[in-house]
Amino acid sequence: GSTKVGKHIYSLAAAHGKRVQAQTEAKNHGLVLADASLERADAGIINSSFGCAGMRCMALPVCVVEEEISNEFVGYIEKFARQRIVGCAYDPKTELGPVVSAEHQEFVKSWIDKGVEEGADLILDGRNLVVPGFEKGFFVGPTIFDHVTEDMSIGREEIFGPVLCIKRVRDFEEGITLMNNSRFANGSCIFTESGYYAREFARRTHAGMVGINVGIPVPVSFFPFSGHKESFFGESHVFGFDGIHFFTETKCVTSRWFTEAEKKQIKVGTWEGTVNR
Repeated sequence: GSTKVGKHIYSLAAAHGKRVQAQTEAKNHGLVLADASLERADAGIINSSFGCAGMRCMALPVCVVEEEISNEFVGYIEKFARQRIVGCAYDPKTELGPVVSAEHQEFVKSWIDKGVEEGADLILDGRNLVVPGFEKGFFVGPTIFDHVTEDMSIGREEIFGPVLCIKRVRDFEEGITLMNNSRFANGSCIFTESGYYAREFARRTHAGMVGINVGIPVPVSFFPFSGHKESFFGESHVFGFDGIHFFTETKCVTSRWFTEAEKKQIKVGTWEGTVNR
């Protein structure tokens, strides 16, 4: 749900002594370095950004790309996005289905309008897409914005639709700083062939779920689903041991047993004699 609602529920429940796990908004960022296997990275990013029509908290709606490869990156992304098969959700060939409702369709389209107003470069526009035979369907096609800057709300706020924002940076340091400035920290990822930058990213990124050449770093269920910052409110995360602890109230028992000889040595408030064990 929204961060606003999550905060409200968390505050109200905590005031009544209740535990809460509130998973809220996200704006996951992926960092693409110049040494990445670019075509392979873009193929994965397409699935991360547009799978489930972008309606998942672990989608990848922002790519932070080193300037020297950014034009090539955009070329691949646009190519792969145009190849997405958009259709009804129950068709096995469909790669991008409709959004959840007419209201949400208009919400996503309004964000695309906002991106244009803010001055981002609209590389691919999904607002007017029509699927033959499903003309009244709630479809939004793959949408790509380039040259998105930090003063544009489209690159900061959750859209929850098939909209990808591309932010250009000079290098790794600028990229990770930009990413860590986000108020959300559900997931983050890096695409690189450098072990050094992979380790630095894993150590320094603020996100709770981190991918190295993985666009959607969702852990299997025996690890915690670890959103940070304004993407999660609670004292333990979902899944794994955290999930077990959340539903567990611990009890500590201290006990001692005495021999017959020890029982006879007891006087009120004192011990007499030596106990051999």
